[in-house]
Amino acid sequence: MQTPLIGVSTYMESDVRWGVWQHQAAVLPAGYHRLVQRAGGSALLLPPDSDEQARRIVSRLDALVVSGGPDVEPVRYGAEPGPDCGPPDPERDAWELALTRAALDQRVPLLGICRGMQILNVLLGGTLVQHMEGHRGTPGVFAEHAVRPVPGTRLAQVLPEPVSVPTYHHQAVARLGDGLVPGAYAEDGTIEALELPGDEHPFVLAVQWHPEEGDDVRVMRALVEAARTGHEAQPRSGAPAAREAAGTAPAAG
Repeated sequence: MQTPLIGVSTYMESDVRWGVWQHQAAVLPAGYHRLVQRAGGSALLLPPDSDEQARRIVSRLDALVVSGGPDVEPVRYGAEPGPDCGPPDPERDAWELALTRAALDQRVPLLGICRGMQILNVLLGGTLVQHMEGHRGTPGVFAEHAVRPVPGTRLAQVLPEPVSVPTYHHQAVARLGDGLVPGAYAEDGTIEALELPGDEHPFVLAVQWHPEEGDDVRVMRALVEAARTGHEAQPRSGAPAAREAAGTAPAAG
């Protein structure tokens, strides 16, 4: 069969330099596409676009990864920014909310990573803790801590034992979004994974840590296997039209 096509969200940065050039560019740390490849998928990088294009693009994917990054703007969950909240990026928020909504509407397997987990929670009506200590290292350096999967969850099937993970975040889930359940906890009680249980969606999993910064491919491999299962159930030639029909609800953002 064809290798599953895994879309990964990217974002805009100003003043990116290469050679003699300095321009605005859509960027993503290489760890993301390399992790997709190591797990058996083909990575397609997704620069910001419109809500309509998010629906069309997702209809052509076998799975979606929403990547990590800066803080979600608090207005997205009905809050005022606190003193430790980072600067907003409305374009990125809108793009990743639209991608996530399209994946949910069209039943495309979804993995959120760090910020991607927070996007999923906010999209479904949840809120965030705007600042916490102990889950990131010094600036630019990932910390590590243990996470404990919740027995009986999808994550526990992928990671049956507690595991040490690369981490760098200062925000976390506060109120859970509609339908979401915790998939793992840190030792201090912070929710470290979210998922949608039941049969309403083939695969929705999000983790607060950064698997692209480590050697453990199991979480990404689970996404790739879910993508492969969906690919086999619905051949590529018929996927766009069928998924497009499923994604007629307005995207968030």
